[in-house]
Amino acid sequence: MNYPHLFEPIEIGNLLVPNRIFHAATDAGSSHINGEISQRDTYHYGQIAKGGTGLIITGATTPEQSTGKPTVNCAAADTDEDIPGLSRLARSMHQYGAKAMVQLQHPGRQASVPRYPVYSASDVVMRMPWSQSHEILYENEEAKGKAVKQMGIESVIELVGLFSDAAWRVKQAGFDGVELHAAHGYLISQFMSPYLNRRTDRYGGSFENRMRFVMEIVSSIQRKCGRDFPILVRYSADEWIEGGRTLEESILVAKALEEAGVAAIDLSQCTQESPGSGFSPMYYPEGWTMYASEEVKKHVKVPVLNTHVLRDPAFCEKLLAENKTDMVGLARQLLADPYWPLKARYGHEKDIRKCISCLTGCWQEAHMAKLEIGCAINPACGDPEFAQMKKTDSPARIAIVGGGPAGMEAARHAALRGHCVTLFEKKAELGGAILGCCMVPGKEKMKWYADWIREQIKGMPNIEIHMNHAPTVEELKAYDIVLNATGAKSYVPEMLRGAERIVPFEEVLACPKVNCPHNPGNRKPRKLGERVLVYGDHYAAVDTIQFLASIGKQVTVVTRNAKFAETVETIHMYVLNKRFCQEEAEALSPKPYKYPVEVITDTSVLEVGEGYAILQDGKFALRRLEVDDVVTCFTRPDTALLKEMMQAGINVTNAGDAIEPRNLHHAVKSGATFGKNVDRGALYNPNHMPTGELPLEVQRQLLGN
Repeated sequence: MNYPHLFEPIEIGNLLVPNRIFHAATDAGSSHINGEISQRDTYHYGQIAKGGTGLIITGATTPEQSTGKPTVNCAAADTDEDIPGLSRLARSMHQYGAKAMVQLQHPGRQASVPRYPVYSASDVVMRMPWSQSHEILYENEEAKGKAVKQMGIESVIELVGLFSDAAWRVKQAGFDGVELHAAHGYLISQFMSPYLNRRTDRYGGSFENRMRFVMEIVSSIQRKCGRDFPILVRYSADEWIEGGRTLEESILVAKALEEAGVAAIDLSQCTQESPGSGFSPMYYPEGWTMYASEEVKKHVKVPVLNTHVLRDPAFCEKLLAENKTDMVGLARQLLADPYWPLKARYGHEKDIRKCISCLTGCWQEAHMAKLEIGCAINPACGDPEFAQMKKTDSPARIAIVGGGPAGMEAARHAALRGHCVTLFEKKAELGGAILGCCMVPGKEKMKWYADWIREQIKGMPNIEIHMNHAPTVEELKAYDIVLNATGAKSYVPEMLRGAERIVPFEEVLACPKVNCPHNPGNRKPRKLGERVLVYGDHYAAVDTIQFLASIGKQVTVVTRNAKFAETVETIHMYVLNKRFCQEEAEALSPKPYKYPVEVITDTSVLEVGEGYAILQDGKFALRRLEVDDVVTCFTRPDTALLKEMMQAGINVTNAGDAIEPRNLHHAVKSGATFGKNVDRGALYNPNHMPTGELPLEVQRQLLGN
């Protein structure tokens, strides 16, 4: 057997879990509005169970919807009417041998619903734009902070009973246990935290008082569900904020919970005031939190679970072999690839699609946007249409122009369905816009996906790849269907004097490495002077700034927007805004930039000359800035070929950044959707999209069959 420690059973209380892999609770955000389990919920967790995860902890189930929903479409266990849906959810996992638990979570101050008022352990004014309970700002408003009021003792006591009632319903539904969410600044965490709990009654102050709320919940669950019903508690080993819990107190917490009869300890990191350590964006290394479980395990006998940036099976096996944790937790990794355990067991590690920690599909464009969870690199996440994808009955010769994420995903999905695909890439390397990751310190995980998708399509016999070739319209007429995935390109805004002096960001982020199997080494990045002005916004500007600042350039960024990088994932910008100030986010090793990065908003560049740039702000005030070089990060779709093909009457669809420069999530989804729907002979609707399978009535009306 591959990885004997990873696939060794473990006992949690009286529960035998078949292996050491657990799904760390992650809210799918796809339940019905009343908290009832949806078909998407059962599909999502069923896929994870089918993939072989031993213990699945479903995320964020509220014990009281009226006072706290972690997300707008979270699950609920606050009425008996929830039991049938929860039972369906448990069966969806049990049928594949997984043990299943529900995480009970009251978000307190961090509720997505209601917006106001919300429960909290203490009075506080929140300023956390990265939280799902962030202050809602409408156009032209300014953030003033979100006021949160302290719960009264009667409400605290009532909520203890509601938690245990919810646990009883979970047991009635057939689940194997419950987990209490006491991490990340949610309600139980607010009571336990020395930083967040500022109460002066019996629920605040001393360690014993701060532990009283969670202890009463545990005791109440034991009375209603029996002491044999396993209870886990997830809490933050380090809160990474001055005055917050440190590992020293976390050992005391673990010992107290064990004495109270808790079956296992599940360690996490952070409170919402220190989100970097909790969300662990790309900049955090694999397994960085293992110091905590390794130390806590020395002081308790119950299993200690840990998670955060675990991607590689061999790495996870080593952690278990070295006794640094009793189980390895995969959360976002199972969104990216729910079949991670199965692939590891059968020795197909190269086929594992590793999570790149981008936080777009699972956070920025999910819970932060009050939408269902997704995954930037796994278009099938939560979407049963991809799982039900079938071989085509009408194989087509498909040409795909552009070897970026949209083009490669379109090629992969179309080829999986049996189409014959020719992929054209005008450069010497596949990857498109994500190739800049090689130049940006901390974004190396992007290359995991780039390498994975490149290897996947190279191994498919019905995909033919033409590098260093931009096809003509005449060539493309020979194909049944064409996909335009030519991406976006930089440009210099009109009316800017001295445009010929401006450097495209693509030339700055050109990777010169010659030891990469995907790069022939014929690219030469543009060398710039010491003082560089970066003009633009979005990911192109953010990546360019990081690279230049990391090599010691004095960088100034100018954006026309009121706030820089507002459309870039918020946790990454939390880390970067600290770095711009020569600081570092919590738990990361300080490597300050040589110079702080100056951000100038609501401003345009009017003129670029030898050693200077003229700026104009929103009030028309002019400013001269001494700079050596100016880099443009303005991007727009590259659609010249698309227009030629449409004029020639070719069946062509547009995808990825060639539609609009957005992010990896949108590029992957648009390419994959094309591959899923395309068929020879399929009608193209007026939006230039293949219709896929039409209703029989419409087929007869339009096709006469």
